[in-house]
Amino acid sequence: MSIQAAMLPDGKRLHLQHGPIDLIIGADGEPAEVRRAYMAARARFDGLLEQLVSELPLLRTQMPSHGLPLEGPVAQRMAQAVQPCWRERVTLMAAVAGAVADEVLAAMLKAASLRRAYVNNGGDIALHLGEAERFSIASANGPVSVNSADGVGGIATSGRHGRSHSLGIADSVTVLARTAAGADVAATLIANAVDLPGSPKITRLPASELSPDSDLRDRLVTVDVAPLTAAETSDALARGMRKAREFHNRGLIIACTLGLNDKVEQLVPAPAIDRTPAHA
Repeated sequence: MSIQAAMLPDGKRLHLQHGPIDLIIGADGEPAEVRRAYMAARARFDGLLEQLVSELPLLRTQMPSHGLPLEGPVAQRMAQAVQPCWRERVTLMAAVAGAVADEVLAAMLKAASLRRAYVNNGGDIALHLGEAERFSIASANGPVSVNSADGVGGIATSGRHGRSHSLGIADSVTVLARTAAGADVAATLIANAVDLPGSPKITRLPASELSPDSDLRDRLVTVDVAPLTAAETSDALARGMRKAREFHNRGLIIACTLGLNDKVEQLVPAPAIDRTPAHA
């Protein structure tokens, strides 16, 4: 399958697609700089999927404390994001979407001077904000708006309704971090922590029964959740918030929101999440 590259109908955003990777890219700056950035994104995208596939067996391996012998730059970004969480029995695939977005954005910024730029890989976003620039999105847990002073370089969302299987029961967890890869793995692990271990209301199956090639293999993933009481909802979210606070205290995340059954909890140590109208 060949790479698909085209400007979207608005004439402002670039769409790149190859196999499972689907990027929406936006940039603000002088027209010539934006053109250079888009050319750089297209060039870096060429061969990116093939490089990941060449190391796929290692990328599907649980991260050990001593790391893994990886060669590709995207794989190395994945390892850097996952390494601090190796005790969580997590594979590098938890950071793949964010790492791809980070890599393409880095190529754009190397080639051009931009006021603002983002690479959205299926909801995992690598972000560059120049001085006084702002970026907002509509998340499942409410609008998220950041500015250049917040230090946010990545936004990622995970949960049991997302593209990947979840060990937990969160409807949605959105994380803001320094990189998209870091946000990606943190969102996955915080969503896993929103849970009610042993509850008969939660139906789980081995991931391999749902997706034979899943990197989760025989770990039990959530397939259904019966109606929960308010107390059960609060208990599950509290478990997720404990993990979120741990990650924040370790400097792995900047802020996050957790949602379950229309109840939302926030960890907002800085004015990174607010209720301004969302736009991108």
